[in-house]
Amino acid sequence: MKKYSILMTILLLVVFSVSIFAISAKNYVIVGTTDKITSLDPAKAYEYFSDNILQNVMTGLVEYIPGTTKIVPSLAKSWKISSDGLTYTFTLKKGLKFSNGDPINAQAFKFSIDRAISLKQNPSFLLADVVKDVKVIDDLTFDIQLKYPFAPFINILAFTISYPVDPKVYSANEVYNGLPVASGPYMVKKLVRGQEIEFVRNPNYYGKPAKTPIILVKIFRAANNLYMALMSGEIDVAYRTLLPQQFAQIKNNKNFVSYVGKSPFIREVVFDVNVKPFNNPKVREALSYAVNRAKISNEVFMSQVSPLYTLIPDGMWGHKDVMPHYNPSKTVSILKSLGYSKDNPLKISLWYTPSHYGSTESDLALTIKNVFEATGLIKCDVKYAEWATYIDYWTKGVMGMFLLGWYPDYFDPDDYMWPFLESKASPSMGSYYSNKTIDELLLDARLVSDIPGRTALYDKVQDLMVKEAPYIPLFQGQQQVVTKPNIGGIVMDPVQIFRYYLLYKK
Repeated sequence: MKKYSILMTILLLVVFSVSIFAISAKNYVIVGTTDKITSLDPAKAYEYFSDNILQNVMTGLVEYIPGTTKIVPSLAKSWKISSDGLTYTFTLKKGLKFSNGDPINAQAFKFSIDRAISLKQNPSFLLADVVKDVKVIDDLTFDIQLKYPFAPFINILAFTISYPVDPKVYSANEVYNGLPVASGPYMVKKLVRGQEIEFVRNPNYYGKPAKTPIILVKIFRAANNLYMALMSGEIDVAYRTLLPQQFAQIKNNKNFVSYVGKSPFIREVVFDVNVKPFNNPKVREALSYAVNRAKISNEVFMSQVSPLYTLIPDGMWGHKDVMPHYNPSKTVSILKSLGYSKDNPLKISLWYTPSHYGSTESDLALTIKNVFEATGLIKCDVKYAEWATYIDYWTKGVMGMFLLGWYPDYFDPDDYMWPFLESKASPSMGSYYSNKTIDELLLDARLVSDIPGRTALYDKVQDLMVKEAPYIPLFQGQQQVVTKPNIGGIVMDPVQIFRYYLLYKK
């Protein structure tokens, strides 16, 4: 009897321990990525991973409904737009707090918008180009006055540059390097750069709590490390970026669930038009004819990307295929007219960054180099720099030709035209391109409210872009996520916001 009692006690302890483990195991999800952080200050963050972290720990006046491009109130209770389109009056929800307990009020929004503009970091033009002034009416009400009517302005307010920061913590004159003070569903509890990020629920978040109490994001050096972590069960989710071959293999593996979605992500070659020989539009045109997009798609990405012939992604209104298709004989003809020959080739360098866009980047750069050199009139060196240095190089004009990618700040063609081509905005892309006619067309497109009228203007802009070729659009990507079968909450968002706060274990 005593032995039976002891056995029952042991059995109950085992069952209890297993139950406790099962409960605690559901309290966290581990996500693996190869992405790296640059800054978590909304005034400075301007690359995908940093912005995506902020999209999970902060929120703005408005937000996108997950899985859609529809804007709805977030911290704002409501808003009104004046009849002339110049004044947006916002009323905040009552009782809003940052994660540290400080109030989120009209004064915080004025401070944050003024600060983002005055710091003049890369994304500042998104507000600086259109915002004239912010006026506080009372704790819950404020006006944003614009320089001119701008139809997509409400969409900019859903992007990270417009998120409120705590005036008691963030300096008005310096970029903030600490952990973000959260206004969204999560807050960052721990950050080890290049290694991991730990999210925990924000107790002061106004909305529905995050599905899972803890998210741990592990940062891996390269795609092979990420792949091995997935295969070994170390991580529950792999998001950005596996090699195309690895993703193709996993799609046929019943031990995992693969998700594929359309993406507004584009890749392009950028020319710094102030750097020789790229200051000559005929050289840029010649190089645009030499790019073999089908080869890039098929051989580098196993047809997991789509060739792109303009800056506006396919599937978005305003998209128009305008860039020339692969025609190396045209390249040869133009270069010969400029005096280049086999004995006097065009000598250029192509820059790339080895990890920021995934482990395929060196193959992409080498493929472009090879198609350039296949013309017989071009000698192309390939050079690289890590992301932080890369950013510094393009802002200082070190790189005349380099690879870049673009995720939307706001889901509108303006976001694929203005930052790239408008004279004051293009330096943030490293191209320094300027064309008075295009500037006027882009401003007109901001002033027009109807889609047909704006589309007609963007048609003209894209036609002019072909002639001067300050960029060579390469391809449009796709969203790819791999999970264990017990993971739910994956949303293939059209604006490509990866929502950690929706992930959960079934």
